[in-house]
Amino acid sequence: MAKFNRCLPADTDISGYLVGLPEEARIKSVHMLGLEEADAYDRDWGSWVHDGQSAPLGDWSTWVVMGGRGFGKTRAGSEWVTSLVADAQGKAPIRIALVAATLAEGRSVMVEGKSGLLAVAEPYVDEWFPARGLLRFKGGSEARLFSGATPGMLRGPEHNYAWCDELAKWREAQECWDMLRLGLRLGELPRALITTTPLPGPVLRGILAGPGTILTGGPTSRNPHNARAFTEHVYARYAGTRLALQELEGQLLTDAPGALWSVELLERCRLSSPSPSRGEGRLAEGERGEGGADGQQALTLPPGCAGRAPPSPQVGEGLAFTRIVVAVDPPSGDGTCGIVACAKDGAGRGHVLADHSVTNRSPEGWARVVAEAARAWAAAYPNVPVAVVAESNQGGNMVESVIRGADAGLRIKLVPAVAGKAERATPVAMRFETGEVSLHGRFPELEAELMGMIAGGGYEGPGKSPDRADAMVWGLTELLLTTERGPPRVRAL
Repeated sequence: MAKFNRCLPADTDISGYLVGLPEEARIKSVHMLGLEEADAYDRDWGSWVHDGQSAPLGDWSTWVVMGGRGFGKTRAGSEWVTSLVADAQGKAPIRIALVAATLAEGRSVMVEGKSGLLAVAEPYVDEWFPARGLLRFKGGSEARLFSGATPGMLRGPEHNYAWCDELAKWREAQECWDMLRLGLRLGELPRALITTTPLPGPVLRGILAGPGTILTGGPTSRNPHNARAFTEHVYARYAGTRLALQELEGQLLTDAPGALWSVELLERCRLSSPSPSRGEGRLAEGERGEGGADGQQALTLPPGCAGRAPPSPQVGEGLAFTRIVVAVDPPSGDGTCGIVACAKDGAGRGHVLADHSVTNRSPEGWARVVAEAARAWAAAYPNVPVAVVAESNQGGNMVESVIRGADAGLRIKLVPAVAGKAERATPVAMRFETGEVSLHGRFPELEAELMGMIAGGGYEGPGKSPDRADAMVWGLTELLLTTERGPPRVRAL
């Protein structure tokens, strides 16, 4: 950094000076360093690491980095693994488990991402085998990918260390964590790092309360490397909401007093294996699935289906879907259009299948998403009737006309909103309480809105209106609380 030393006071903290500059000035200043010095600055983690990203001192078994979006959790994980590999050079090789919500997420974020191991640990990387999920380092150490949806993968392998990313999103969180901990038995001090946004759930809360766990982290705003426009936008949009506390401030939320839905209630209604007969991840473009145990071919996902194949129609012994509804809560202006797919099975139980909601779309834009979702679910279940249910208060006949403009063949039912949102939601929340509704996966934005709906009419969730939650309520109300009309009959005289 000799160029800076010639024009700044001798005692200047160069790293602090660069971090404190506006984004454009910082980029220009780093470019002035030249390729070698700029690369050295980028790799000098100790010069610009911010609070919460450094591994704690002392005797601990689990380190949890729980921060807001863009806090730098992935970089902290990659740097920790890199330091372990560096310390093992010239010593006995180590084995590291890399566990993500899915194998695809582990590969794209933990290994191949901008802050992943291929970039951060590049001087120590020997070879990367994507098909095997194996990253081999110089000196013989290895890191291998595992899925938080497949506990069996973790049954047997032994490791010195583990890096777990977004544990709160794992489909089989408890069993995978248990299997992982049982395999952490190599070396003198086996340890696990968890980097996660604080989605509520009993597994994460249990880990935080356990002995040997140390928690660090912080808000999105603590990372000076985020684009200033991004930071200003997300704080301006979500300030003062529960979503901001969770996703930006990195806080693990407790239930709001009087909330119709609680964390425990949602977890109790979540299926542990929402897609028992299909693969866990989205098919890459051009790939074809081989099908599951039922011999069916894996299906292309409907838009917004949270990286998961459509759930199997056989959701329990003797149960199959009898109706599917794509429920719509139209936006007022350019807000969020709530679009949630729900189903009913032969036993009269409800199922929340997917959140397809979109924001800042024209009427034609969100109508296309509604039509695409309806067509996708109809293709997934060709023998199950699929209909669109939309609130008519925002736009009336315009709502039906724009949806028909996207697909004239859709079955559409308009429903008027007579009662308030919380009043309409109360009977649906009671169906959750009695175990008559199942969630097919995790839907963070939808669930945050549900937990913000207060009995008696209040709303304390993210945004001005619970659009996603309202759409789900319309869908389940149609399926579970509305009397179905039978076919017309001719009365004999």
